[in-house]
Amino acid sequence: MAPKRVTADSLREMKANGQKIAMLTAYDCLMAQMIDEAGADIILVGDSVAMVFAGYENTLPMTMQAMIYHTEIVARCAKRALVVGDMPFMSYQVEPSQALANAGRFIQEARAHAVKLEGGRAMATTIRRIVRSGIPVMGHIGLTPQSVYKFGGYTMQGSTPEEAQALIESAKVLQDNGIFALVVEKVPSDVAARIAETVEVPVIGIGAGPGCDGQVLVAHDMLGMFERFKPKFVKRYAQVGAEMRKAFDQYVKEVKSGEFPDAEHSY
Repeated sequence: MAPKRVTADSLREMKANGQKIAMLTAYDCLMAQMIDEAGADIILVGDSVAMVFAGYENTLPMTMQAMIYHTEIVARCAKRALVVGDMPFMSYQVEPSQALANAGRFIQEARAHAVKLEGGRAMATTIRRIVRSGIPVMGHIGLTPQSVYKFGGYTMQGSTPEEAQALIESAKVLQDNGIFALVVEKVPSDVAARIAETVEVPVIGIGAGPGCDGQVLVAHDMLGMFERFKPKFVKRYAQVGAEMRKAFDQYVKEVKSGEFPDAEHSY
């Protein structure tokens, strides 16, 4: 019997009942299956794939075609978690009709259950248009990586009273326009906690402290696979990268020396 799928409604119930929400990224079938079986509630097919999978310096080079490809794989392999497709840069910013068409591709072609897009109150009309067409939307405020050039880097947001209030107001506006959940990234813990207390939708933090309704990390970060840099908010639960490097090194040495394959590994 297939496990019961997590839905936008069940996430809202989790918040109401004080149950924390666990969210991780995945871009391939094997990772999606393992995360799903571990009991994660949400799998985000993030545009972070640009950095941890494709080797780009930031998330901006990702295209709709690439995101549809990765999202379809994850949606096919995850049986319980809600699968959210991350809308890439310039796939939703031009006008609401463009955003709706691209969001529809995530649902129809990639079989995602929802989409995520970045931005505050400026995205209200776009979000409303997508939601009214029957597509669940997850918002994303605070540090929005697609605006890295605007921010001048991956800098903390909401550090002044004015910025904090603007974030709270943005959260309210996005809720009023139909989002089912909200990612809050790299903001002071007290600000994120105030946002979570202010809105009824689940608030998923990343570098936003323990006061959020749930947490999200990039899987490659928490596994110790992506080593180019390590944000303060990343806890490494394993050192998979080091183990992989050691295994590859040993394999090459054994092949070069003729130690592998031996009789045990030959027909």
